[in-house]
This record gives sequence, C-alpha cells and structure tokens, in this order.
Amino acid sequence: KANVTLKLDASLLREVRVLAAEEGTSISALLAARLEQIVRERKTYERARKRALARLREGLDLRWTPPRSRDELHER
Repeated sequence: KANVTLKLDASLLREVRVLAAEEGTSISALLAARLEQIVRERKTYERARKRALARLREGLDLRWTPPRSRDELHER
C-alpha cells in the first residue's frame, strides 16, 4: 500500500474524525473504503454503458411492416 497526504480544513477533519470514530474505523480505512466504492461503481457504470451502446448499434427487431395501402385495406 502507498501513503497519500491530504490537506483538509480543520472543521472538515474534525467531522471526519467523529464519523470514523462512530463507525469504529480509522480515517484512512474510511477513505479507502469510499474510494474503492467509487471505483467499483464507475466500472459497473462503464460496463453497463458499453452494453447499452452495443444494443443500440445492433438495433431492435420491432417486426415492423409497412402499412397496407388504402385500396388493400378496403379491397375496392
């Protein structure tokens, strides 16, 4: 693992310390878990986006047929 240095406002750092203590974890573990979640969500989004774009390129078979002429409908 690698170390990262962050610059935070004192008030934000105080809030983060409280949050980490409430969850029974360290600030480092709290941030690492949240960053992992962000990366995982991004990968999931990208996979879904690629699948959706592939489906759009393939198109959907709507079984559309051109409408019949007026004469065919009324058999004149």
